Amino acid sequence: MTDKRMTEDEVVAELRSGMTIGIGGWGSRRKPMSLIRAILRSDLDDLTIVAYGGPDLGLLCAAGKVRKAVYAFVSLDTIPLEPHFRAARQSGAIEDEPWDEGLLLLGLQAANWRVPFLPTRVGLGSDLFRDNPRLRTVTSPYDDGETLVAAPALRLDAALVHLNRADPRGNAGYLGPDPYFDDLFVGAADKAYVSAEYVVPTDDLEPTVGLTRLLISRLQVDGVVEATGGAHFTSCVPDYDRDETFQKSYAASAKSAEAWAEFKSAWLDLSESDYQEKRAAEAAA
Repeated sequence: MTDKRMTEDEVVAELRSGMTIGIGGWGSRRKPMSLIRAILRSDLDDLTIVAYGGPDLGLLCAAGKVRKAVYAFVSLDTIPLEPHFRAARQSGAIEDEPWDEGLLLLGLQAANWRVPFLPTRVGLGSDLFRDNPRLRTVTSPYDDGETLVAAPALRLDAALVHLNRADPRGNAGYLGPDPYFDDLFVGAADKAYVSAEYVVPTDDLEPTVGLTRLLISRLQVDGVVEATGGAHFTSCVPDYDRDETFQKSYAASAKSAEAWAEFKSAWLDLSESDYQEKRAAEAAA
């Protein structure tokens, strides 16, 4: 069977500027941060990012990698609004396309089912139609004649997700409380890449995560990265919680250009192995 193991930099080498990239996870939870850091080290730019956003989107905005953000929210959870995203949005540095949480789910589901849209009542009567010109309504063809929102399919060029465990072929599962729609991001994408805390033999995967949490099928995955600590500084329970001290330091880097440059030099202008070694040393100090 095909061994799909890659490094973060090998994954990024398969991406291109101008792509629409979906990023799994939720807020500041189980984000594929080692893959995000690899994008930051690359020359990729002009990206459209689709996400239930957190520091993934914030970092990419701060680094000037984002042309357009398609999102339901952008939060650090314990810090309600992601500060680098906020700065980019308020300054007009990025194109802004806000969605409702349910609409984003339905847009990904429509892409999975290869239909142009899914009808829903989500968003009716809200300001989304003022702020998101992509949204349309449709009239039910049945006797009720109801007006519904048409959630357009969110097709992705690539998806990046982080799971707790994977095998070398791309099957992957989560151990925490929530799948965070990672399977929908993968299914909506032309290419999908999974990072995982540990890559284990296939025979060990199902007993580890159980059938109900075996979320991602190898049939949809193009690359697998073993990235222990790869979601840091977001949470990846039960492997580890969010690094709140680090997150506060990251949020503070949005206060000025000088603060961002200092944070970037200290933590982002590093290889992934150097990043992990440095953060482990600071945690042990």
